[in-house]
Amino acid sequence: MDSAEFHAAVYDMVRAIPPLKVTSYGHIAKLIGMPAHSRHVGQALKFVSPDVQPPIPWYRVISASGKISSRGPGTTGAQRQREELEAEGVTVTISQAGELRVSMREYGWFPAPGTIAGGVAPAAAAAEDESDTSELEDSDAE
Repeated sequence: MDSAEFHAAVYDMVRAIPPLKVTSYGHIAKLIGMPAHSRHVGQALKFVSPDVQPPIPWYRVISASGKISSRGPGTTGAQRQREELEAEGVTVTISQAGELRVSMREYGWFPAPGTIAGGVAPAAAAAEDESDTSELEDSDAE
């Protein structure tokens, strides 16, 4: 898979994340068949244009632990991500360490690989997957 194909696969999968749900960089990588490339998922999301149609809800992808990445000193990306999530109704909290966090138990979306077709979750799979929190143990994948 070349870079353009990888980015397209990431964007299609991110578009499949339902409103009021989040998933991890690592889970997107698993869903597109590239489980060792979670960091590349993050890189692909850096290139999302706000003008692309249909929109890509990049803000629904966070670390497997529920942390919103800071994106470096002096940047506003984490705050922007927080605002986008809160606008959808997702609760974002601030940890004692000052990290922005989302409850993966409440908002996590982790469908099994192969259950997403054409960027849209089949209705039965989507209903089953809402309660799947198996990704919670995989805190290394971001």
